[in-house]
Amino acid sequence: MKVIIAKDAGYCFGVRDAVNLAHDTAEKFGDVYMLGDIVHNENVVDDLSKAGAKVVDSLAEIPKDKKILFRAHGTKPELWEKAQKAGRDIIDATCPLVHEIHDEVKKLSDEGRQIIVIGDHGHDEVVAIAAQVDKAIVVSNKSEAAKIRRFRRIGVVSQSTQMIENVQEIVNVLMTRAYDLKFINTICFPTKRNHEQIKELATNCDIIIIIGSYTSANSKRLTKLSKTINNNTYQVTCVDEIDEKWFLNCDKVGISAGASTPDYLISEVAKRIEKIKNK
Repeated sequence: MKVIIAKDAGYCFGVRDAVNLAHDTAEKFGDVYMLGDIVHNENVVDDLSKAGAKVVDSLAEIPKDKKILFRAHGTKPELWEKAQKAGRDIIDATCPLVHEIHDEVKKLSDEGRQIIVIGDHGHDEVVAIAAQVDKAIVVSNKSEAAKIRRFRRIGVVSQSTQMIENVQEIVNVLMTRAYDLKFINTICFPTKRNHEQIKELATNCDIIIIIGSYTSANSKRLTKLSKTINNNTYQVTCVDEIDEKWFLNCDKVGISAGASTPDYLISEVAKRIEKIKNK
């Protein structure tokens, strides 16, 4: 049985930088506080908590002499303003590509366009993108897109980890809802790259294992995309969820992981599968 790990499985550079920044800040200053989980992976959050990076729900819970780390997914402008007015020491761990989406949204809005954000309702990144301008509309699928009223001018961006197929379907519908539509493709290149790699793996392997939290939108999308090609696709959060029965009569296993999955989890899963094949 051959085990193939996708070349770019796991941490994207934005997540890796944010996690490293949290670790370094906690090590240097003793503690750092985050408003919500830095990324959507329980193992990473637990590791950071042990290192001194603490998760809280509000600014009021953070001691005034402690640093605040704003997460990789981005933060609403009103929270930035509130923290700055209170004189808080802010460390910005927002992914640079997410900052670019914020800039694009504001430019489109300045052109007088109704902003449409293609993304998952309630997702931290989507909430922050939509909050950059007034009255942005979030659309997650083509059915929702068909229900919005017509606008003369629309500006469209997407959550960075969306599948291009979903975005294309929605944009096609939105084209019927506006006289003048401007679309900026804000799917990030790590997502595009990972999706292309999983398509190839799913086509050429008997079984696909996706490693990632069930709270991670991009991990779930990797799994969904793989399943459209290979029904023998399984998502796991860690090595303990591996089932040996999956690998009966299997010649080739493909492994990929969400952008918030640390390297050590990928290594543990790969080693476990290697042991199964050698039995």
